[in-house]
Amino acid sequence: MSNVGRYALIFVTAFMISWLLSPLSKRLAYFLGAVDKPKARGVSQRPLPRLGGVAIYAAFVSTIAIFLRRPDFNMWGIIIGSTIIMLVGVIDDIVTLKPKAKLFGQLLAAAVLPVYGVQANWFTNPFGGMINVGHWGIPLTILWVVAICNAMNFIDGLDGLAAGIASIASVTLLVVAIRLGQVPVIMLTLILAGSTLGFLPYNFNPAKMIMGDSGAMFLGYILAAVSVQGTLKSATALAVFIPLVALGLPIMDTTIVVIKRLFNHRPVTEADRNHLHHRLLDMGLSQKQAVAVLYSVSGFCGVSALALTETKPLGGLLIVAGLVLGLLYVGRKSGLITMSMHDGTGTTSVNK
Repeated sequence: MSNVGRYALIFVTAFMISWLLSPLSKRLAYFLGAVDKPKARGVSQRPLPRLGGVAIYAAFVSTIAIFLRRPDFNMWGIIIGSTIIMLVGVIDDIVTLKPKAKLFGQLLAAAVLPVYGVQANWFTNPFGGMINVGHWGIPLTILWVVAICNAMNFIDGLDGLAAGIASIASVTLLVVAIRLGQVPVIMLTLILAGSTLGFLPYNFNPAKMIMGDSGAMFLGYILAAVSVQGTLKSATALAVFIPLVALGLPIMDTTIVVIKRLFNHRPVTEADRNHLHHRLLDMGLSQKQAVAVLYSVSGFCGVSALALTETKPLGGLLIVAGLVLGLLYVGRKSGLITMSMHDGTGTTSVNK
C-alpha cells in the first residue's frame, strides 16, 4: 500500500471510531451525571451531555494501537500524558474541580512529556543558526502545554467551535510535517484530525453533545505536544512561530481575556462573556455564523503558518506581523479589544 493510501486508511479509521463511539460517550455522560446545564453566561438553552472528549480520546488511542503496534519512547510519553489530561477533564466534567486541582492535573500531564524526551531543547534562530535553551526547555515545554490546554478550553464556548479549530490546526501541522518528512508527527496529526472530525457531526449546532473539558484539554494537549515534537525541533526558518500562528486564534482570545481579568482584579478562572465568540453573538450573529467567522479566521492562521515554511526570514516576519495586526483588527471590530480594559460584565464560577 502506498503512503497516501495508508494515510487515508489511518484517517478514515480514526474518523469512524470516533463517530461510532460518540453516541456511547453520550450515554456514559448521562449515566455519570456529566451534563452541562444552561448558565447565565452560556449560549445553550438546554442540558447537553459532556464527555465527547472520551470518544475523541478513545478513537485517538485505538487508532495508534491499530497502526503503531510498537510506539517509540516519545510516543509513549504523549499517550500517557494525554491519558492523564483526559482523566482530569472527565473528573472536572462530572464534579467540577477547583482551579488549583485542575491546574495541578495539567502540570502533571505536561511534566510527563520531558520525562519521555518530548521537549524543546533547540529553537531555530530566524536570522540563522540554532538557540540552545538547555534545561530551560523543560519549564518552557510545560508552560506551553498548559497554556494551549487552557486556550482550547477557554475557546470551547459554541457548538463545534473548539473541535473545528483543533481540526484546522491539526491539518496545518500535518501539512508542515509532510513537508518536513516527520513521519511520527504525520501519524499523530492525521489521527487527531480524524478523531476530532468524527465527533463534529454530533457537536455542530444544534449540538447533540459537547466535548467538555475532557475533550478541549485533550485536544490542546495533543496539539501542544505535536508542535514540540515536530515544528519546534525542526531546522526550518521561523519554526518557532509556526505553532504560534497555527493556534493564533485561541492564543489571542485567551491572552486578551486573561489580561482583562487581571486588570479588573478578578480570578483568571472566573468566567465571563468577554471571549471573541461571545462578542460576535452580541453583534447579532447566530451561533452558526459566529462559528463560520472563527473557522475562517483560524483557516487564515493556518494558511499563514504554512506560508512561513516557504518564505525567507524577513518575509516570514512580515507575515507574522500582518497576522498579528489582522487578529487585533478582528478583536477591535468585535469589541474583544477596547480602549478601556474594564469589561463591565458579570461573572460566574465556571472555569472557562
